[in-house]
Amino acid sequence: MGMTSALSNALSGLTASARTADVISSNIANATTDGYGRRELDLSSRVLGGEGSGVHIDGISRIVDKGVIADRRVASADLGASTTHAEFLKRIEEVIGEPGKTGSLPDRIARLDAAFIEAASRPDSEPRLQNILRSAKGIAAHINTVSREIQTQRTKADHSIDQQVDQLNSSLKNIEQLNHAILTQNSSGRDASSLMDQRQQLVDQISSIVPMRAVPRDGGQIALITTGGAVLLDGRAAEIGFNITSLITEDMTFAAGSLSGLTLNGNPVSTSNTGILSGGTLTASFEVRDKLAETAQSDLDAIARDLVERFQDPAVDTTLSTLDAGLFTDADAFFDPANEPGLSTRLSINTRVDPESGGAIWRIRDGIGAAVQGDVGNANLLQTMSSALTRTQVPVSGNITAALRSFSGLSSDYLSKIGADRQITEADIAFASTKVETLKTQELQGGVDSDFEMQQLLLVQQSYASNARVMKTIDDLLQTLLRI
Repeated sequence: MGMTSALSNALSGLTASARTADVISSNIANATTDGYGRRELDLSSRVLGGEGSGVHIDGISRIVDKGVIADRRVASADLGASTTHAEFLKRIEEVIGEPGKTGSLPDRIARLDAAFIEAASRPDSEPRLQNILRSAKGIAAHINTVSREIQTQRTKADHSIDQQVDQLNSSLKNIEQLNHAILTQNSSGRDASSLMDQRQQLVDQISSIVPMRAVPRDGGQIALITTGGAVLLDGRAAEIGFNITSLITEDMTFAAGSLSGLTLNGNPVSTSNTGILSGGTLTASFEVRDKLAETAQSDLDAIARDLVERFQDPAVDTTLSTLDAGLFTDADAFFDPANEPGLSTRLSINTRVDPESGGAIWRIRDGIGAAVQGDVGNANLLQTMSSALTRTQVPVSGNITAALRSFSGLSSDYLSKIGADRQITEADIAFASTKVETLKTQELQGGVDSDFEMQQLLLVQQSYASNARVMKTIDDLLQTLLRI
């Protein structure tokens, strides 16, 4: 081998060492960067005229475990869905209040029961009658608050759907553009690893909204297909459609056509947890809006109905006729079972017993339909209403198990049902969270290992020094020849 060939070989070695050092430095600097794929410099022997001619740099490879990433994305979607469910259930549980907590619904019911008993012992005491009115108002207002909160959560879920759809559409367009840029870079022989990192970050961000898998395409491009089989990106990005509703009320449902569903490229798609877009926070938000919240509202209306019907029964208050409202009313009117939806929002106290509304407090003792005040020592109606509140009966509506319950037992079962569902979703969160963390750990283990990279850097240093020594030796030889 001549000096020229040796010099060329050493120079190519120095160049390869310098590029390798750059790649290793980038790996170490981005060891904890989300979406970063470890790089390796691809080298091969260069041969000219049948003889070795140094090192050729073939390009840079981006090393990622695609299987682990795909599984982690699906697990992230499961975690997001469970979290969405749990947040709704926890919020409704908080508004109802825990048993034994002052101001909770169970506490208010216990107060009304105690107020009836106290007033029955002294029916002539106006402060004790006022205590019944105050306690009854507290129950009605509390049920109103829970009902409004359910609708607030439905509206919040609807707005969240709109935001997620906007994020999906925007990210899919950006991924489409990155696909084209990566294809251009690869076609021209330039490194597209940084663009691939950006693309992975975008896919990771939207995979919790809709679980999806990346399918390789020519030139480093990818297609995105949901686990349910919907093609979100393959060359061109799909367009997901949704119409936001500014305010949702009790009577508005998706089934009735008053709330928007989803479209994919203009075609309606299922929003259920078995649809082609199911599995992430998007369909979980639909479940909150159209299933969990509607069920909670329906059960709450059934509780309000149970309460109203206990006191508008003429057998309880003999001063009432068949169509007269009792102590608890449907917006100060007689409750018609055909008008049950939304009753929990309209639930109120009969104005005939409320002095602030022009009524008379003595009607709680003498009868709501009474025209004149009766015997102040008569506790019969107070005792009957106390019995009406505590007697066991079977609820006639809602998604509630048919069993004998007092009103307190019925409302406690409602709270227990929501609490049990919340505990189930929190268990799902714990499982999904563990799975996500395990897969992230596996992903990191297959990513940048700082110790390994430092070892490689030492090898690069040795290689660089060896090639530099070759060049120094050649230089010494040339200087010797020139001095001869």
